[in-house]
Amino acid sequence: MDSHYYNPKDLGKFGQIADWDKPLADKFFEWYGAVFEEGALTAREKALIALAVAHTVQCPYCIDAYASDCLQRGVSNEQMMEALHVAAAIRGGASLVHGVQMMNKVQKLSM
Repeated sequence: MDSHYYNPKDLGKFGQIADWDKPLADKFFEWYGAVFEEGALTAREKALIALAVAHTVQCPYCIDAYASDCLQRGVSNEQMMEALHVAAAIRGGASLVHGVQMMNKVQKLSM
């Protein structure tokens, strides 16, 4: 079966979320656009951050969109992979640090 839950063509339909609630979608897209405008960070830096976060939240649509955006902005393969490793390290560390909570609970229960 070649059917998949994730359909890359759906990314192009993102704007259709406005079909069922235009006022909220308009607010979201206005805010989203403002977030990615040049500011203290360049659009290139923001695209690289977005690519790393996309991997962390595991959004295949975002990964596709920001991998393409990064390439168009001159981000190298090595820079994209390094950003992915930074995101993975933060995600892994966040999981591991919660081990302290588990250890505290186990120690409390073992007393």
